[in-house]
Amino acid sequence: MTATQNRTHTCGELRLRDVGTHAALAGWLENVRVVSGGLAFAVLRDFYGVTQIVAESEDLVSAFREIPKESTVRVEGTVRERDSKNLELPTGEIEIVPDNPGAISVLGRCRFNELPFPIRRSRQADEAQRLKYRYLDLRNPAVKDNIVLRCHVVAALRQAMTEQGFLEITTPILTASSPEGARDYLVPARNYPGKFYALPQAPQQFKQLLMASGFDRYFQIAPCFRDEDARADRSPGEFYQLDMEMAFAGQEDVFRVCEAVLPLVFSQYGLYGRSSAAPFPRLPYKEAMETFGTDKPDLRIDLRVRDVTALLQDCGFGPFAEGNVKAVAVSGFHESRKWIDKTLAEAEVVSGGKAYWFRVDDKGQMVGGIAKFVSPIADAVKEALDLQPDTLVVLSAGKSALKTAGVLVKTLGAAVPGHMDKEQYAFCWIVDFPMYEIGEESGELEFCHNPFSMPAGGLQVLEQAHRGEIDPLTILADQYDLVCNGVELSSGAVRNHDPEIMLRAFELVRLGEEDVKSKFPAMYSAFCYGAPPHAGIAPGIDRMVMLLAGEDSIREVIPFPMNKNAADVMMGAPGTVTEKQLQELHIAITAKEQG
Repeated sequence: MTATQNRTHTCGELRLRDVGTHAALAGWLENVRVVSGGLAFAVLRDFYGVTQIVAESEDLVSAFREIPKESTVRVEGTVRERDSKNLELPTGEIEIVPDNPGAISVLGRCRFNELPFPIRRSRQADEAQRLKYRYLDLRNPAVKDNIVLRCHVVAALRQAMTEQGFLEITTPILTASSPEGARDYLVPARNYPGKFYALPQAPQQFKQLLMASGFDRYFQIAPCFRDEDARADRSPGEFYQLDMEMAFAGQEDVFRVCEAVLPLVFSQYGLYGRSSAAPFPRLPYKEAMETFGTDKPDLRIDLRVRDVTALLQDCGFGPFAEGNVKAVAVSGFHESRKWIDKTLAEAEVVSGGKAYWFRVDDKGQMVGGIAKFVSPIADAVKEALDLQPDTLVVLSAGKSALKTAGVLVKTLGAAVPGHMDKEQYAFCWIVDFPMYEIGEESGELEFCHNPFSMPAGGLQVLEQAHRGEIDPLTILADQYDLVCNGVELSSGAVRNHDPEIMLRAFELVRLGEEDVKSKFPAMYSAFCYGAPPHAGIAPGIDRMVMLLAGEDSIREVIPFPMNKNAADVMMGAPGTVTEKQLQELHIAITAKEQG
């Protein structure tokens, strides 16, 4: 052993076979338990595990007492079989006995007597504290394991994509701003006063340009940057996706690749050993909305939305009079009224819509909630919904009825036993999305999703819409979403590679040829030189790992996440810069700092 060698083994490596070996370990001093002046037990932890150290003299006990917890320490000694074994630990049958006090050395002293939170219980701490001291949070093996999982998943995806014949090609981070649905992060250009780069919301244009350049199969673990609000399944600021594109390909080609790659990764690294086999179920967008109340259905749940407008609109219950009445029947129900009220109140917070209910008791009678309005037509309702005794029926109505029903399906499906086959990864494709929609803010026709998608029917349907022969809202797009366990992993599409079709598609949303040329100059020009039909998709890495780890928040699988307000409280970003930096960038701050 050389003088510069910190360790001969890791803290997760030694076993009974190593008894009698002279070993040196290095790691964080997790805990010291002093039994008496001449006996103490210390726990040393590193990336790989923990090992017990035994101090059997007053000098050794004193040496450990003087070291603050979470200091990095080197211990040299002899491996011995433990008298009291801990078979829950891989190293639980051995311990290290230091040679003498000189065999214990501090490599990096912790200079604080109190930690922001106990390392092993960091996940129970306030999130603001966890993010501020993320480097301590990551010392917790339970937190660290999620990051290790992420590394393994990314490596497996890279290998699988390479085996499928894809080339990994990186695309620029500094690019031009383009209207892709979210707010850009802008970077001022020092050499071009008044002009800005933008961080890419996605490599969308670059990967399509690669197809026009003659590359056949591209992929990338791509960083994406969007200035948008946080959600449980969306991190503000930046995220990563498995970005891919295929030339001379269509929807079926993309589906085959995803169905070959993802089930293997999910089965190997997920909490659940089961994953959907190819081909994944395919649900048209309209059918998914009508049946599940969402375009992100969780197929592990057996509950469905039923339209009962014709039955209940005139039943005398005021909220149903405006129509659009949806029902979800939950069989095998035995909970109390208090449970119903609490669960529906929680669902209403999520959906923003009101939920109503009645119950069919064990004698087949309608009771509770709005039963008095439904009972006069009990037979018709029972037949329409195939109601059996011990069934809860939850209802919604009005403009938000479908969204509310979708939340009720998810909430009750997970809460009522027997309606969710939880331990699996259930994939599905959502297809046949509308190409256009009426914008909530503008009140005018807008692209529903990706403006680069090929309209189903191509140029012909666009011309019909321009002539007023069909409603643009009836045009479907060759676009698809990949959903797993109720989480949207990705959107993808067959791309619009024909300049003429592109122009006619944009004209419907009031953007002319010059607008298209100015907003997408490279792509429009490249397509004019002859581009292949191509298609792609980009499943989110963060969301995949979140599902695989069984986490509810995406921040649990990101090494250094921002908080929900897109602030990095650990590094202090965003922060101020000097006046000199602003002058170099030709920027003047005119708005006062808020908060």
